[in-house]
Amino acid sequence: MMKKTLSSLLLLALTAVLLSACGGSPDSSGPETESPAEPSAEPVKEPGEMRDITTMELTHEMGIGVNLGNTMEAIGGERAWGSPPVTEQMITGYANAGFKSVRIPVAWSQQMEEDGYIIYTDRMDRVQQIVDWTLDNGMIALINIHWDGGWWEDFPADKDRCMAKYKAIWTQISERFKDYGDTLIFESANEELGWDSLWNRWGGSANGKAEYYGLVNEINQIFVDLVRASGGNNDRRHLLIAGPVTDVDLTCDPMFEMPSDPQNRCAVSVHYYTPSTFAILEQDASWGKMRDSWGTDADFAELNRLMDKVKTTFIDKGVPVIVGEFGAERKNKQPGMVHLYINSVCEAIYTRGMVPMLWDTPGSNFYDRLLYTLDPVLGEAFAEIAKLPR
Repeated sequence: MMKKTLSSLLLLALTAVLLSACGGSPDSSGPETESPAEPSAEPVKEPGEMRDITTMELTHEMGIGVNLGNTMEAIGGERAWGSPPVTEQMITGYANAGFKSVRIPVAWSQQMEEDGYIIYTDRMDRVQQIVDWTLDNGMIALINIHWDGGWWEDFPADKDRCMAKYKAIWTQISERFKDYGDTLIFESANEELGWDSLWNRWGGSANGKAEYYGLVNEINQIFVDLVRASGGNNDRRHLLIAGPVTDVDLTCDPMFEMPSDPQNRCAVSVHYYTPSTFAILEQDASWGKMRDSWGTDADFAELNRLMDKVKTTFIDKGVPVIVGEFGAERKNKQPGMVHLYINSVCEAIYTRGMVPMLWDTPGSNFYDRLLYTLDPVLGEAFAEIAKLPR
């Protein structure tokens, strides 16, 4: 999402609130004016290894993961939403904290020429540097197109232009990373695949639903076809397919189709911020009253029902699942409630054979980006969860 500290189901309703909270504004006028660490001048690496393993096996290697949130997807530059410049020590700290994978959300169109959709070289170099640090620390890296200024909303009305932009971005990403091994995953989108202008799930009508899902499925198929044809190791790269707005119920709907892939190396992505009144809100909003606690019998029943639904729909049929984001806001919550929620959700995901990836931002106080340390309560809980059978 944009400057999203968390959201999935209510992206459109929250856009204005979250943008104002981050203090950023779209700026596509040119490269960042910041001066992050210079990309390494190391020689070009030899092509990475593509092992003869399934995507399910790879996801099991991902363990418990973390998001480098509100950073490379920040509108206005890497530090615009409060992150210090990403350093190798910061990434090493993730590994030391026990994380096995890092999701790196990226807003590419904020750093590109609109004429031809050419991504600025320094932008690509910087993302590559962070990917390299992640892989060098023995973790699996995942990169995507993340919200990216909201241009996705134009797909239904201006499909040709949006598709050209989408293809241009993935063509350049695929070319830059084509020789990387199987510990780098590409993700087709974030939470953008869904348009109320086509179909509103809350409207009580199925009118437009087929068109809605048809466009979701088409974009994901184009993503797979483009990457597979791009050369190097991309013909066998493991790919992550975003479900409709990464919502559990929408992604488990029979109208959502996993793309055809000759390599059979695709996983599906969902996010988990349920109930949104607890996980997302820090104060009452027009669409809901903030909950300051979580953990009733009904809360656990809801969590288990939704996780079982994902498992039955995908895992039990051999389709790997990465829960690319989960977490909760901490402000105005009763003591211990956020830890209870995060640990419970993480365990529910992990023990069903899926990958939990914590949504972490500079202001979340989960991972300290200056001291390179993880919240000790979460760290202890995650370490115990990682020992559980899957």
